[in-house]
Amino acid sequence: MTDTSDFLLNRRSIVVRAMAEPGPTDDDLEKILRAGMRVPDHGRLTPWRFIVIRGEARGKMGQVLGEAFRKANRDCIDEQVEIEEERFARAPIVIAVVSRTVPEHKIPEWEQVLSSGAACQNMLIAALGMGYAAQWITEWCAYNDHVKGALGLESRDKIAGFLYLGTRTEEPTDRQRPEYGDIVSEWSGPAN
Repeated sequence: MTDTSDFLLNRRSIVVRAMAEPGPTDDDLEKILRAGMRVPDHGRLTPWRFIVIRGEARGKMGQVLGEAFRKANRDCIDEQVEIEEERFARAPIVIAVVSRTVPEHKIPEWEQVLSSGAACQNMLIAALGMGYAAQWITEWCAYNDHVKGALGLESRDKIAGFLYLGTRTEEPTDRQRPEYGDIVSEWSGPAN
């Protein structure tokens, strides 16, 4: 257990600009996706779906991103569109994690949404633990209806994030973390 705790206490995402080929093997990718399926799922609703984008599909998705960006930003310049068209080409594999809730179910929708976030985190941890570079990002495209439509999502679906996976090209540096005492408190009973 010490190894797991130490890993979690020192975990650091690898930013997309520090990724290169190759991405996870098919076997490793399946393990990463299966780790995403092993999250708390009250009611066994499987309120998430995973869409793998790799190979030539990254370029096709780049065209979708360019169109969506231009449509949402009428005053943009061609260079901005080109950057967006290359967004998913920055990593060998991108996984779109879709939150698909069942609002009318007795399990509160919020718990279903949290399960999607847990799926993102489990896959991130699995990929990093296997030695791959991994980063969980949302950015504007996660909230864009044109992008969601191109991915075949239903109107009720939301994108919990995109997981970028590859091989690290440099070691990550840590960032400022919150102070333990600033965010942890102990409750001893109602305030009267």
